[in-house]
Amino acid sequence: MPYITLPEGLPGIRGPMAFRPETAKPLIQLVEVLLRGPSTLTPGERELIGTYVSSQNDCFFCQNIHGAIAAYHLGGNEKLVADVKQNYEGAQVSGKLKALLAIAGKVQQGGKHVKTEDIERAKLEGATDLEIHDTVLIAAVFCMANRYVDGLATWQPDDPQMYRARGAKTAQEGYGKTP
Repeated sequence: MPYITLPEGLPGIRGPMAFRPETAKPLIQLVEVLLRGPSTLTPGERELIGTYVSSQNDCFFCQNIHGAIAAYHLGGNEKLVADVKQNYEGAQVSGKLKALLAIAGKVQQGGKHVKTEDIERAKLEGATDLEIHDTVLIAAVFCMANRYVDGLATWQPDDPQMYRARGAKTAQEGYGKTP
């Protein structure tokens, strides 16, 4: 049960965003740019970064909804999403994405955990400054969102099909069009 009275039937972050829509608007705009805007990282790769950070933060809703969005963008590859959450170094993703996931994991622990060698590894794997920037910001935004969702004890359904359906809708329509 949520710690405050939130609109009924809206899982995860959707409840608090409906509760205070004036704060939701800039969050949605930021997420739309980071996860769906022009980038050399695919939407699936960016969603994997958010999913991984959310799994490290043990945020059930965020890791499942963004995992479903990532899987949709990756042709339904739920196994890859699970592999990244469990052990991204052993997952079937590029060396560049592994290096970016390492950076995201360090940001999840605390920004000062990111070291020069983490950035050097990413650059050696072909990551651009913009990709490194966006990875750090995605990780930071997801840490905030995870704490928002869990800090208010929002409703987080157990039904995997709900996450698949919602994930497909969000992947197709974007974040601002999915109340």
